[in-house]
Amino acid sequence: MSPETEYREGLEEIAAHYKEIIRLLGEDTTREGLEKTPMRVAKAMQILTRGYQQDPHRVLTDALFEEKYSQMVIVKDIDFFSLCEHHMLPFYGKAHVAYIPNGYITGLSKIARVVDIYSHRLQVQERLTQQIKDCIQETLHPLGVMVVIEAKHMCMQMRGVEKQNAITTTSDFSGAFNQAKTREEFMNLLRGEF
Repeated sequence: MSPETEYREGLEEIAAHYKEIIRLLGEDTTREGLEKTPMRVAKAMQILTRGYQQDPHRVLTDALFEEKYSQMVIVKDIDFFSLCEHHMLPFYGKAHVAYIPNGYITGLSKIARVVDIYSHRLQVQERLTQQIKDCIQETLHPLGVMVVIEAKHMCMQMRGVEKQNAITTTSDFSGAFNQAKTREEFMNLLRGEF
């Protein structure tokens, strides 16, 4: 499925609302540059929120393999873009995910897909971090999961405090990562310290 060609129900209604918003902001919705904007924005919003239509648990189980590997598996520097639910402005950055298998592994790209699915919903960074961790824990039943997200928030850069270089870091962990030594190993590996 290409997100650029398949749209969900409600597209015309969303476009009509955006047309009214543009008018309420003081613009002429019949001006050449704005005539097609409401539909463009409606399509963009459906693409940016496509995660509501996807099942991250299924993504993980579609590539589930029995494997006796029981050391840390890390997928780091997963780029993501999301929309802050408070201002509907983007926040973006990198997610770093680690899990310790308990008899089963999943395809490495599936970890990135889980990040993608949850980030394509209206979000707050704290919830995004927890949802990724919970999904992997509940689906793979590993010995532990840890997620660290580093992001910049346009709602802090463009409005409010207007701090362009502020980075927000969140983390969540379970199982074996409750031990400080295991968390420290993960953080050292993220920094490239072996």
